[in-house]
Amino acid sequence: MAFPLYPPGDDPGPDFAEVLRRSAGLTRLPGAPVPDVTHGTTVVALRYADGVIMAGDRRATSGNLISHRSMEKVFPADRHSGVAIAGAAGPAVEMVQLFQLQLEHFEKVEGVELSLEGKANQLSLMVRNNLPAAMQGLMVVPLFAGYDTRRRTGRLFQYDITGGRYEESDFATTGSGRLHAGTVVKLGYRDGIDRAAALDLAISALFQAADEDSATGGPDLVRGIFPTMATITAEGFERIEEAEVAERFRHLVERLSTPESTTSMGTSPTMDSGAGA
Repeated sequence: MAFPLYPPGDDPGPDFAEVLRRSAGLTRLPGAPVPDVTHGTTVVALRYADGVIMAGDRRATSGNLISHRSMEKVFPADRHSGVAIAGAAGPAVEMVQLFQLQLEHFEKVEGVELSLEGKANQLSLMVRNNLPAAMQGLMVVPLFAGYDTRRRTGRLFQYDITGGRYEESDFATTGSGRLHAGTVVKLGYRDGIDRAAALDLAISALFQAADEDSATGGPDLVRGIFPTMATITAEGFERIEEAEVAERFRHLVERLSTPESTTSMGTSPTMDSGAGA
């Protein structure tokens, strides 16, 4: 299939989504709410000394059933930014793929990387365009984070289903376990936190969210499934090795399993043999 050509007055420019709409007529057909849609939660993003950390659990649910135990929810958007998804899994993954193509297309057409602010605005537009589907139960509420090469700092952006975009100064969470995860991060966060402490804080947030929210998966020590984590710094997007994530989770479990930790807080989480992904 040849790439479509447009006259100067009708050129969609660097907007890859508009190119797709014009060449293939991609629209969502209206219809009744879709039952038993696969959903994914919970995701966390926080700033640290060198940039941003993003993390997401691996569980996907359909109603009261676990439909997938090892879903990926943290993706690179381009070299210096990433997206973490929560909501209807199908539209969310499709949105991420289109977003990645949009950023690549812009850079090829314009010859420069889109600013972090521009990337956040582009994702906001995609979330807003998904609103008709969201009203049918196919909601997508992502987190966007990246390293701003102009300001030389990490930045975080949160969204609502209407496409509203809100920049957060320190951390952001979304998904069904966002309240529990956000509380843990809020209590443990401090300005200028280093990489190791930030990773442990994100891990603890997901663990506590899984302990309170059935749709959020904790570490699955039996199957060897652990949350996805990544850092975004001046060096770019880098996924954390699963071995490191597993080791940090084991340290967390050991710490929470001591008599001192279980008696010091009445609501301390405990691991059971049924901890899922």
